[in-house]
Amino acid sequence: MSEIQPLALSGLSKAFGGLHAVAGVDLSVRPGERRAIIGPNGAGKTTLFNLISGDLMPSGGRIVLFGHDVTRLPSFRRAALGLARTFQITTLFPSLSVLENMLLAAQALERTKLMFHRPLGSYGHLYARARAVLESVDLAGKEGETAKNLSHGEQRQLEVALALAGRPRLLLLDEPTAGLSPAESQMMAALLRTLDPAITILIIEHDMDVAFGLADHVMVLHNGRVIADGSPEAVKADPLVAEIYLGTD
Repeated sequence: MSEIQPLALSGLSKAFGGLHAVAGVDLSVRPGERRAIIGPNGAGKTTLFNLISGDLMPSGGRIVLFGHDVTRLPSFRRAALGLARTFQITTLFPSLSVLENMLLAAQALERTKLMFHRPLGSYGHLYARARAVLESVDLAGKEGETAKNLSHGEQRQLEVALALAGRPRLLLLDEPTAGLSPAESQMMAALLRTLDPAITILIIEHDMDVAFGLADHVMVLHNGRVIADGSPEAVKADPLVAEIYLGTD
């Protein structure tokens, strides 16, 4: 029996008045694929992620997630199917500890979030899950730190951990190295390479070394449209991509 396709987009579009932020995007993603989505500022990359995650409703087209048509479903229904994402801007609970942030994320997709008569500490499996994920992103020694006191690089690591807490099958990473130093970017790239190969990953990334180093497939957006889609080598060699995006300043 063939594996269920994690994500398929057909003619996906989003218009804001006369501006077509995403225009007729078709996308087919294989299980376990690492796909980078690149393009200049304003190309429609984050809008595309917002459509996939359910944070925006499309103007046209279709979104199929793990065999389910989710085009008009809210984000929490998509999350329940195995979708998780990070954002360009940090979305942590800054005044809570690293572990408390993780516990909230680990609990979010469980029935325990609706149970108010038992303290969170009684759910040992949530603590075990939270600590295991923190260890996987090299934050095991930071459990008691307040999130706002972490370095920017560590906050980015924590955001990845929060996305992983619900055991996603499809992970959307929106600029995970944004604001990081070159050394921190390389550390983040190394961390992302260690993620479970069973997780399908779509990554928006401005750092071309990170994008091409992580992805086995690259899609290029320009003015909301796909102008190239293929292997990193093919995209690098595409003259239109070189002219629009990868050329020298």
